[in-house]
Amino acid sequence: MISVSDVRNGMTVEYENNIYQVLEFQHVKSARSAAFVRLKLRNILNGSIADITLSPTDKLRPARIDKITMQYLYSTGDFYVFMNNDTYEQIEIAASNLENDAKFLYEGLQVTMIMYNGEIIGIELPEKITMRVVECEPAVKGDTATNATKQAVTETGLKVQVPLFIEQDDVIIISYPDGKYVSRAK
Repeated sequence: MISVSDVRNGMTVEYENNIYQVLEFQHVKSARSAAFVRLKLRNILNGSIADITLSPTDKLRPARIDKITMQYLYSTGDFYVFMNNDTYEQIEIAASNLENDAKFLYEGLQVTMIMYNGEIIGIELPEKITMRVVECEPAVKGDTATNATKQAVTETGLKVQVPLFIEQDDVIIISYPDGKYVSRAK
């Protein structure tokens, strides 16, 4: 157990039977009342944000989170298969656990598995993901007065708004998790 006053940004802690990452830590002293600690926490399992206020004497249990780099191999429909780069062990994750992340996965992508007590609780994808455009509308001639965009479909089926100069088979960089076009890959 650690004291709330020892908690810092980036730490992972257990609170009310959930695992949280500390996003913001603020120790507040006031002349009118006792000091308190305000924490902004992100639930690691579902991504929700919680703001809590605790006394500096309260205790939290640190959560030991393991992160392992793995490579995405393929999908069987119901499961996504990943391989540990060091041991070559393969792990299957149910498709229902990766609903939002599945549209960013392509064969060979390096991801980080997040494990708690030996159980996989999620994956972390890179902030910028490189994908190939497989389908793209042709540009409309003369439509350059504004920042005009068109829709493109990537190799994973992700639909992205891209500038008019992007064509089919171009390789583009997409930001995660919002899925927006960043630039053309070199």
